[in-house]
Amino acid sequence: QEYWQHQRQLQDRRWREYNQYVHVFPNYRYQRSGIYYQTNWYGVSLLQEALNDGYEQGFRAGRADRLDGWGFDYRSSYAYRDANYGYYGYYVDQSEYNYYFRQGFRRGYEDGYYSRYQYGRYGSGRYSLLDSVLSVIFSAVRYR
Repeated sequence: QEYWQHQRQLQDRRWREYNQYVHVFPNYRYQRSGIYYQTNWYGVSLLQEALNDGYEQGFRAGRADRLDGWGFDYRSSYAYRDANYGYYGYYVDQSEYNYYFRQGFRRGYEDGYYSRYQYGRYGSGRYSLLDSVLSVIFSAVRYR
């Protein structure tokens, strides 16, 4: 229930942001699996949020599985399979968003399950990836 409530809040916030920045031209590029993609700073921000949202949801799922005595299995989590948490359907491709959400989720799940902070941290009321980890997974370069 908390998952869906937060999902609706994220969708509302991102829809408002989207309407402000929809006409900003691409001036960043990033590479994944040998393919270059173009976006602007808003797209970069959305993909970084996908990573952090994934990390947070993964941390919570991993911790819950450990506390419930379940085996390590992040792929069986609904949030990992769905990978649309925080995605509202605009501006960045869904497959890109899903990929980065899952990258964050896997790392968050490991940290939560093993009760550690190897990939992330907790601060200001939320779990998020360390900047050094985030930049290894996703690195966008400004080109204009």
